[in-house]
Formats: sequence, C-alpha cells, structure tokens
Amino acid sequence: MDMSNYTSVGGFIFADQFLQLSTLLPSRYVYGLGEHRATLLHSLNWTRVTLWNKDRPPVEHSNLYGSHPFYLVMEEDGRSHGVFLLNSNAMDVILQHAPAITWRAIGGILDFYIFTGPSPANVISQYTELIGRPFMPPYWSLGFHICRYGYKSVNQTLDVALRTHAAGIPQDVQWDDLDYSYGWMDFTYDAERFGDVPGLARTLHDMGMHYMMIFDPGLSNSQPIGSYLPYDYGMELDLFIKDNVTGKPLVGKVWPGTTVWVDWTHPKAQKYWTTLVTGFHNQVEFDGMWVDMNEPSNMVNGAVDGCPKNSSLENPPYVPAVHGGSLKFFTICPSSTQYTSSHYNLHNLYGLMMTKMSHNALLNARPNQRPFVISRSTYPGQGRYGGHWTGDNAATWHDLYASIPGILNFNLFGIPMVGADICGFRMNTTEPLCQRWYQLGAFYTFSRSHQERDTNSHDPTMFSKTLIDSTRKAYLLRYSLLPHLYTLFYNSHTRGETVLRPLFFEYPKDKNTYGIDQQFMWGKCFLISPVLSENTTEVQGYFPKGSWYDIQTGSQQKSNGQYVTIATPLDKINVHLREGCVIVTQTPNLTTTMSRKNKFGLVVALLDDGKSEGELYADDGKSADSIQKSKYNRILFSASKKDRQITSAVDHLGYHEDMVLGNLTIFNIGTKPSQLTVNGVLCNFTFSQNQVINVEGLTADLKKRLTVKWT
Repeated sequence: MDMSNYTSVGGFIFADQFLQLSTLLPSRYVYGLGEHRATLLHSLNWTRVTLWNKDRPPVEHSNLYGSHPFYLVMEEDGRSHGVFLLNSNAMDVILQHAPAITWRAIGGILDFYIFTGPSPANVISQYTELIGRPFMPPYWSLGFHICRYGYKSVNQTLDVALRTHAAGIPQDVQWDDLDYSYGWMDFTYDAERFGDVPGLARTLHDMGMHYMMIFDPGLSNSQPIGSYLPYDYGMELDLFIKDNVTGKPLVGKVWPGTTVWVDWTHPKAQKYWTTLVTGFHNQVEFDGMWVDMNEPSNMVNGAVDGCPKNSSLENPPYVPAVHGGSLKFFTICPSSTQYTSSHYNLHNLYGLMMTKMSHNALLNARPNQRPFVISRSTYPGQGRYGGHWTGDNAATWHDLYASIPGILNFNLFGIPMVGADICGFRMNTTEPLCQRWYQLGAFYTFSRSHQERDTNSHDPTMFSKTLIDSTRKAYLLRYSLLPHLYTLFYNSHTRGETVLRPLFFEYPKDKNTYGIDQQFMWGKCFLISPVLSENTTEVQGYFPKGSWYDIQTGSQQKSNGQYVTIATPLDKINVHLREGCVIVTQTPNLTTTMSRKNKFGLVVALLDDGKSEGELYADDGKSADSIQKSKYNRILFSASKKDRQITSAVDHLGYHEDMVLGNLTIFNIGTKPSQLTVNGVLCNFTFSQNQVINVEGLTADLKKRLTVKWT
C-alpha cells in the first residue's frame, strides 16, 4: 500500500498537555473510533469523537463508557488498513472532508500502530494480535440471559427463570443487580430480602442454569471499623486512590453513600480483589462477574470535598469535548493519585484493569473454569478478559437500530462478546418493540434482557402469547445454531476473527455494503436482517451477489447484489445461509446443559460449481485449559454438488464425549435423487420442491469420517 499520496505532516503540535497530529485519509470510508453512538460508517462532516470514559446513557455526539482510539479504512480499491493510537489520555478525534483525520490528545505520547491488511479481516486479526486475542467464553454464556434492576427478593429472581422455562423459552443465566446487596455494598447480601441467595445459586445450578452478580469498584468507607472487610482490608494494604493534596483516600459518592475507589495499578490490587472475590464465592457460588460503574462513575464531581482548583490536571489548557465540559464531571478528580501515575493519565484504563483482575480472581475462585466477565467501561485489550454491554439504552425503535452499529464496532475493537439491553434499559417498553427486539437480541453474541428499576417488567412471559411464541421460536433457533456460534468464538480466540461482522468484511469489493448497518453477519455464513421499525412486516434487505437460503425453510434468494423486499411476519427474523457454507446445528433445549446432550445436525448450502466448506469446534464448554491441553475436537466438512457427496475429516481429536449426527439438510440439491447413503447405509429422505433434502434418524459418529453420497 503506497501511503505517499495520503499522508501529511501538517498540523503537528507537540506541547505540554497538548499533542496534535493531522493526516490525509485514502478514502471516505472510515469505521471505528469509539465508544460512540452513530452510524457504522462515519460522517466526515467535521465529526468529532471524544474519548474520555463516561457514565452516560448512549446518545449521539457524546463521549460514552469506553475509549478505543482505533480506526479502519476501506480504500477505493477494496483493500483495507487500520490505525491505532496507544494513548490512554483524554482526546478528540476529528474527521474532516478532505478526507482527513486530526488527533488531539492532552497527554501521553504519539505511539501509532499501522495494520496493513490488506482485507478488513486481516486488519482486525493484526490488531488483536497486538492488543490480545478475545477470550474463549464458556458455552453457557452463549445462552439467553435475563436481569433487571429492581428484583425485591430471591423468590422474585428465581420466579423469572421458572416462568421462562415454563413457557418453553430457553434461558441459561439469571442475573441480579445491586438489589441483592446490603446497603448497596459489594460482597454483601441483604439477609432479609436476599438471605437465601446461596440457595438461589444452588437451585439455578440444579436447573442446569448459571448465576451472575454485579460488582462495583466504589466501596463504602462509612461502616464501623472492622465490620466491612473490603474497606478494612483495602486500608490495610493502602490501595485506594488518593487525594493528591492530602495523601488520604479520595472520597466520592456512589450507591452505598460515601465511597473510595480501588487503585488497580497497585501491586497488591490483584491479591486484594482475588481475596474478596474468592471469599464471597465461598458464600455464594456465582458463575461470573458483572463489573459496572467502572469508568469510574461518581455521583459528585471529583470528590465530596472538591478537587484542587489550581492543578493543571484539573484545568488543562485544552479540554476535549467531554460531556459536562470538565474532566471531573461525575467521575473522580483527574489529579488524584494512583500507584503508577495520576488518574489524569490512567482514567480510560480503569475499566479494563478491573475486568482483568476480575477475570483472574474468578480463575482462583472457580479453578480451571473459564471466567465470564461483562464490563461497562472498556479500552483496547478488554476483549482478552471479558465482554461488554452497550450501557443504559432506552426503549425506543432508534435504540433498537443503534444497537447494530454498536455491536459491530465492538467486534472491530476485538470485543466480540457484546450486546445491548434487550427491550431497552430505560423507559417502559412496548410489546411491538419488545417482540422485534427479542428477535434481534437472539442474534447478539451476548444476549441479555435488562431494565431499569420502576419500569414495567419486560421479560418475555410478561407479554401476550404472540410475543412469547415468537421469542421462543427465535431462541430455539439461536440454541440450535450454538455449535456454529461457539466455533466462531474459537476462531476469534485463536485467529482474531470477528464473530459478528459488517457485510463489507465478506464483500470488500462491493461498495454497496460499505454503509450497511441495519443488517449484519454471523461469521461468513449467516446474514441477519431484522425488522427495525414499527408497524411493518417486511424488510428491505441487501443480498450480496450469490444464492442465499432461508435457514428455516430452505427457500432460495438469488441476487446480483441488490436490495430485496423480504416478507417478515411478526413471528420471524430473517436468517439466511450463504451458498458454499456447511454448518453444524444441535437439537435445542431449555438450557445449554441439556442441549449439549442432544444430537447434532448438518446443514449444507451447495454451490452450483465448487466446494462448500465448514468446520466445527467442540470441547467440554467450560475448562480453562481445553485448548492448551488439546482437549477438543475440530472437524472439517466439504461438499460438492458436482461429485454428489459430503465428507468430513477429523482435524483434531481430543474430546471424547459422544457426538452423534442425527439429521442432515441439503439446500440446492437440484433434482430429486434416487437414493442417498450415509457411511454406506441407505437412508430415507424427504425432498421438497425448493430443492431441499432432509434426512432424519441418523446415528453417525461425528468423531469419525463421514461420507454422504447421492445418485
């Protein structure tokens, strides 16, 4: 890639607390630079993206929970490159008509990394090789999660899971917000309302489910000495963030009242956090950690006693366009002192470091079990240790749409475990919105329903039979596709691939795909086209060139690269399988614990000319050392319409549980075969007029070579 025509040294300033660099861009197709609320493809109309982690409900034109100074460009010839500025200070990034970009940071150094691609997939693989490959999630985390702020008791929490399963809707994980705690304090539980929370966790485990709890970094400092271990132990280790004038712990205010904050840069911080997490886990066997308020968020500006007025860290010569106009606005004083530097320099790293230490603490509390951490605040490298949800969204149709560019951006940032609060966190939702949101949410990688206190309950069973039925249908489809989704996560973990991706990742030569953010892909094989507006039962969906097959019916959509009107009744979300793909399914059940015991299926979308291919990764779904100790299976599939056969090859065999193929579906088979054999055994099959074959009742061992032939 010849950059000589695209760069300029104009606009370079390197001064105390102000660094600026401007450069021309090779095209107008710019993506990334987050966390922000906008379309996937940036506008270059003097768009300013401000990076300073902030507790702020997602809105346009504002800094939000995370900072990712990384962008990806699609060049005019279909090639791609990426640029990352490794700088944790507050900054503005300004996109201009030229096309051009200007970086303005108020500290640190200009430490740029350039990723040459040439494909967008190559760029993300190169980027995650630098910042860390995404973590391998436990299988159960791919199931459906339900939460709300405002559960009033253990029984109310449990009732949600019981009635969801009673409705036949799969659910794997039940969550509790801070309601479980005593006085809103971490590592406690309310003996009156949530006194049997240990029993709740055991009951959920007996149901084959899992349990998530919330933890904040702001800890109460107002309890009697000796009565609250998190504070007493932190004072003993001297690891709370300090007021830079008094040298004492900086005091702010969050949910429990006056609070102090853990300094994650302190050399004893990991020991401290691991001790607390393990000790609490000995009381309540939670399965993962939800870390919140870790921008860090504060309910006063800076500190209860204010911040130093004459500090250049509080009043830098240039203030990026942060919400509130001040760096201290509803966070802690930038001048406060941490072990390795000022908070001014470390603020944007705070959530990442909490996630990392929570990940490591869970490994100690649950030995050799894969940690699962979801964080609100993020920075590059977050995906190595945990996932993200997009924060306190609202129950609006606009928020439903905005979730798609949001989750796609985080896949670019190397954080593929990501989702938005289904049905909206803030405001009362409506049934039409919630129905379509559950359908879309079934195809987030992190699929969780969550809502604010004092809003009407919106877990699926709170609505009509129509919504319950459509939600059940969507999640049964999701659960049937989990072996494929799990394989995508394996490829993300080992190769740095995206899991959810924009269409242009697969079709970089098709400029029609460059601005699409109302559809997205699961890996390279599935195209998801949801309904995003009210009172409609059709979608205008773009189909890149080729043949696409409705995964539920096998009906074919041939395209030359065009928009198509897709009928989308209330009980449907459009999921199309790309020609040339072979994917593995599994008979779904109410939990992944149960569905993992079921038989597998194979779905093949034959090419008219050429080979269809696919793969399956399988392990026990939970062990932290599955890959390192080679305790997994990897199976490759190939199919040819011309040769009239499907074959498999076991690339690696190290996981020895039963893996039985129970059914087979072939799209685009052509004319009806006279016979079909599986491993030499003649099989009955059904043939439909849309050229689809279905074979049921198989008992083939997927851990051995598979051969399917037809004549």
